[in-house]
Amino acid sequence: MSDRQPGLQPLARTRLYEQVAQQIMGWVAENDLTTGDRLLPERELATRLGVSRATVSQALVALEVVGVVAVRHGDGAVLTDASGSAKLLDALRAHAKRLPDIIDARDALETKIAALAASRRTESDLAAIDAALDVMEADIDGGGRGVEGDELFHAAITAAAHSSLLEKMMQEISELILETRIESLSQPGRPRDSLSAHRRIADAIRLGDPDLAAAAMHHHVAQVSDVALLRDAPRD
Repeated sequence: MSDRQPGLQPLARTRLYEQVAQQIMGWVAENDLTTGDRLLPERELATRLGVSRATVSQALVALEVVGVVAVRHGDGAVLTDASGSAKLLDALRAHAKRLPDIIDARDALETKIAALAASRRTESDLAAIDAALDVMEADIDGGGRGVEGDELFHAAITAAAHSSLLEKMMQEISELILETRIESLSQPGRPRDSLSAHRRIADAIRLGDPDLAAAAMHHHVAQVSDVALLRDAPRD
């Protein structure tokens, strides 16, 4: 017989970044900020809330992926939906729940795509891959996360596979994959690590080694999945 009493449900565990995100949106409401307004700098938010900058960064990333703010290099976090606080916690938890499935899909699709790219790439494909790496490196050197270059790199790999169906499947989940990129690249030191992983994938494709390219991509996707928000994400 169950010990659970009628009408009583276990309380959901609230993660620290969720609390910080709620505090930030509470401050937004109290100060009547609206879409287009800029939030306080990360350092000041961390000081006021008594948490680390890493936790504030996590909260801002979470707000970004649910569409409440946009984090712009050199411009800080800007509100994109000031009304988004109403169901913020539900949105954050729904997002965290689907992350494991997104990672599974990435691994299945992109590992195969990398192998095909190693077999089918052309010189123009390799040039596009190199150009994406240059964009990512320049952004990181300038203090950014390298999100745009990361997206361009994976798009170039997909194009190099020359599979219209796989490309269409990647397009279908591209927005969800972008969420995992933002979260992974927000981790300290992760943009440089991701750039190095990209270079290993590119080298394997240039060598024309499908097994090596697949292994490099699988390792990269596994690395991407090792982020705090994902480690805390419950499965159904």
